[in-house]
Amino acid sequence: MFFFLSFTLICTSSLASASTIGFSYSASVGNGGGISYATEGNGRITAIRVWERPNSFVTSLQLCYDYIWSERIGKAGGNLQEMQLYDDETIIQVSGKHSNFIFQLVFVTSRGRFFSAGSPTGFSFHFYPTDSKAGLRLLSGRYTSSGITSLGAHWGEVITNQYRGSRRR
Repeated sequence: MFFFLSFTLICTSSLASASTIGFSYSASVGNGGGISYATEGNGRITAIRVWERPNSFVTSLQLCYDYIWSERIGKAGGNLQEMQLYDDETIIQVSGKHSNFIFQLVFVTSRGRFFSAGSPTGFSFHFYPTDSKAGLRLLSGRYTSSGITSLGAHWGEVITNQYRGSRRR
């Protein structure tokens, strides 16, 4: 009986010490008007697209999950900016500027690269995960017929690329 109890205690403590990556949410910024959205896809984020009105706000955005683009969020049009991530790279911070729209987005990667789109106008925001091993999983918020009005970030375990070497579409 004592052996069984000891064995159970050891197994339970080893399971409890297993490394798990926590999920966290960076609360939305912006005025929050319009239609709600959340990007979705399977796998890790492999690229980002942001459309911007010249010298103004972000009109739409799109994330690529394992080389498959999610639905485009926001208004069609504007100048396109795009960043492709390396196989071992993930988004570890999202920053920018906001007021009645999201005016600027800055994505920082685990390799120290950054991608910026939009105009540096408005109030600053900085999103990052509470767990240092987590990465960006999805973006959510609201948009109108003019552009993105609010943005929040969801963080969690980075799903490794199961299609390594595939081409981006």
